[in-house]
Amino acid sequence: MKPKIKFTNKDKTQFFNVLKQRVDNYFIENKISQHANWKMVVKSIFMLALYYVPYSFIISGNTAGWSFWLCWVLIGLGLAGIGMGIMHDANHGAYSSKNWVNRMMGHTVSLVGADLNNWKTQHNILHHTYTNIYDHDEDIDDKVGMRFSPSGKHQKIQRFQVFYAFFFYSLMTLYWTTSKDFMQFARYVREGHNKDIKRDRIKKFIAMIFFKVLYYSYMLVLPLLILDNPWYQIVLGFLLMHAVAGIVLSVTFQLAHVVEGTTFPVPDDKGNIENEWAIHQLNTTADFAAKNPIVTFYVGGLNYQAIHHLFPRICHVHYPDIAPIVEQTAKEFGIRYIYFPTAMEAFMSHLRMLKKLGRNEIRHLAAEMG
Repeated sequence: MKPKIKFTNKDKTQFFNVLKQRVDNYFIENKISQHANWKMVVKSIFMLALYYVPYSFIISGNTAGWSFWLCWVLIGLGLAGIGMGIMHDANHGAYSSKNWVNRMMGHTVSLVGADLNNWKTQHNILHHTYTNIYDHDEDIDDKVGMRFSPSGKHQKIQRFQVFYAFFFYSLMTLYWTTSKDFMQFARYVREGHNKDIKRDRIKKFIAMIFFKVLYYSYMLVLPLLILDNPWYQIVLGFLLMHAVAGIVLSVTFQLAHVVEGTTFPVPDDKGNIENEWAIHQLNTTADFAAKNPIVTFYVGGLNYQAIHHLFPRICHVHYPDIAPIVEQTAKEFGIRYIYFPTAMEAFMSHLRMLKKLGRNEIRHLAAEMG
């Protein structure tokens, strides 16, 4: 049985108390809500349109040649955009102060074939609480032929993972919509993460199946039934869409945690992490491309991942304004704030980390500084 992780503020630092007070004061002094504003509403409409408008062109038979493939690429970008820019905030309770709005917007992930309940367990609970702690944060657990943590099992084939990683990244959303949810559902019940009574578990399982049937019906079966295109073109377009979405989502999240400078703490035998939770988040998370408004817009503020981990219930449209507060407060307390000026720099750092982890060059708890 896994030991329960406990974060210990051994230095009795007041870092997070001071930071939270300053961030709260920012919203009070400027008389603004921590939730979505008109910019978030516009972004939500844009991301949904990026997904469904190209789909409508395909399903109406108004695409041919290169436009057919372009539409599938755009749908893939829209799928990733919905995940990063809409459902992510909603399922953290950051989209609105009204729970029904968060539930409604959170279900946008259901419309693209994934289960929001499993996602909340994996992301909100396991990833956000136990960031970069091997065997607790599923995001860095060993995958097929992939190693994302110095604590992971090393295999000789992983020397080449920097070359084949993106093939597996491209399968992320396809795997998610086909089998991952079912395996997670069973595992979370078995491990005690799903604490619902049996009746509620059955209801959620039926809902998961319903939304998956709905997704595959309109996204794959319907085009196969009504379009004149050869069946293999439609299937290839569908796979292309998932490949685009998978790579975008995988890379975006990897740039925040599996890069040089982030740490991979190992708890002691009693499950203790000798750091307070907030400092742990800054040690295990990196921000990137904060001054690039296009990146910030498209990835839903996930380039401010450290800010998000500290304040997951604040809508991401506010991250650019509170990031200087976090950076300054961290500096005052002598805490490292990991940042890459551009997405390309973060991307190259991720490639170097894949290479080092694949060659088993990182054997200690903290990743080497970039």
